[in-house]
Amino acid sequence: MIDPDLLDILRCPLCHGELTEDEESSELVCRECGRRYPVTDGIPDMVVDV
Repeated sequence: MIDPDLLDILRCPLCHGELTEDEESSELVCRECGRRYPVTDGIPDMVVDV
């Protein structure tokens, strides 16, 4: 889903936690806060509405 090299440098924009892939739901999941970011065509949408 996401290139492993890119996944190594991506961090949650809210808490800066490490992200993991949930391939079943096509999302990145923050290990710290649990926030989920959708991935469409290999591009993560990590825009946070506050």
